[in-house]
Amino acid sequence: MTIRTKLLLFIPLLVVFANIIAYFVFQSGKVVQQSYDEMLGRILLIEQTSESAEGNLKLLYAYLLNPRDDKAVQGPTERQLMQLKGRIQEVSAAPSFAEEDYVNLLATFLEQKQAAVLDTNAQDPQSAFEHYIEAEKTVSYIHEEGQRLIDAELAYYRPIIENIRNKNEQMNGLGVALFGMNALMGVLLAIWVSRSITGPVGRLVALAKQIATGNLNIEPQLRRDDELGVLSDAISQMSADLSILIEKDKQSLEMRRLVKELELLALQNQMNPHFLFNTLNVLSKLAILEGAEKTSDLIVSLSNLLRYSLQKLDKPVTLQEELDHIREYVTIQQARFRDRIRFDLHFDASVLQQQIPALTIQPFIENAFLHGVEDMENGAIIALTLSRAGEDVQIEISDNGKGMTEETRLSVLRLEGGAESSSSTGLGMQNVFKRLQLFYGKEEMVEISSNTGQGTAITIRIPFKKESEQTDVSVVDRG
Repeated sequence: MTIRTKLLLFIPLLVVFANIIAYFVFQSGKVVQQSYDEMLGRILLIEQTSESAEGNLKLLYAYLLNPRDDKAVQGPTERQLMQLKGRIQEVSAAPSFAEEDYVNLLATFLEQKQAAVLDTNAQDPQSAFEHYIEAEKTVSYIHEEGQRLIDAELAYYRPIIENIRNKNEQMNGLGVALFGMNALMGVLLAIWVSRSITGPVGRLVALAKQIATGNLNIEPQLRRDDELGVLSDAISQMSADLSILIEKDKQSLEMRRLVKELELLALQNQMNPHFLFNTLNVLSKLAILEGAEKTSDLIVSLSNLLRYSLQKLDKPVTLQEELDHIREYVTIQQARFRDRIRFDLHFDASVLQQQIPALTIQPFIENAFLHGVEDMENGAIIALTLSRAGEDVQIEISDNGKGMTEETRLSVLRLEGGAESSSSTGLGMQNVFKRLQLFYGKEEMVEISSNTGQGTAITIRIPFKKESEQTDVSVVDRG
């Protein structure tokens, strides 16, 4: 879940929760208010009715004393009393006996008042006065009955009021608890947002500072599914990529150093190349003029051998070119050893265009001649086989010479110094192993099988590439 999703989810939930609390408190207050309004409304209605009846009685008395205008006694005050009587009947959905009696008293009072007015208009003051006396008694009954109704209302609402008061206290406590919970949730949300954002950002800043100081060996510290987790993974991946690039740069620098050493060694071993090649050509032509064709062939082979050794060593060559160079070298060595040593060559033509570092196979052939079969008087065999082995090209150099001890074999494979280093070209087997690792970016490409007195077999496996995939990239760029 992303940080934006979390914020859009939890903050609205907090707001909704706060609104629910506010609505709950509002509704509770509204219920309490309605209960109080209903109770006080009924009491006030009874009080207003009693006061209205008394006011009508006073108007009736004034009218009896001075019967000039019956509109004053039958005007708004009478209509108000009738309206109050109607409201009492409306608010009493299931009126009690006392309420019915009170309403009947109001109706009786209105009738008595009307009768007194009629008698006064009919010039019968005695009868009008009697109706007034009855109306006065009725008003006193209305006061008494109204007071009883008020007492009954108070008695009826007393437990309700107590319950409302208790509920109100409970609601106040619950409201305080809910507000406290809401505040606590707000604080917790603020702490969570702070810890889930600012904390990881601080750790990412610390990681960036470590990378800035050159410490690339860091582990991702944030296992999250949000943007900060993606950023942490990106920083870790960047650190790993930087480590790989630095390692490749180191390998490239090491390859350049090895190439420069080889070039320096080749420079130290060469005389003036043009003078040397011109001299060899003169000797070759002189040998032909004197009829020494074999001597001429050897001189040509030596010239080609030196020319190949003095080429740019940071450029890859094909197996075909390396094989031609080996043929020249073997021609010279067989002129020395004659029939004592036999050289067997087997190759698959489909692998001859594979690229390898220059002077890769020749040092192994030379090592086989000088340290493997040189002391054998006859029956010595050196074999070179180039073939396909699955997805690889397999190069195998073997001899039936004196072999090597297990300690020497392990020393060579560990790229440590040993006694097998060639003295004619200055190229050791370990140097070739290292160049192969740097060229192909792989380790354990070479296997050595050897026992004392049973010969040696060296197997090199290089990745097979089709001709369309072959490139002329510098060796130092193969990191």
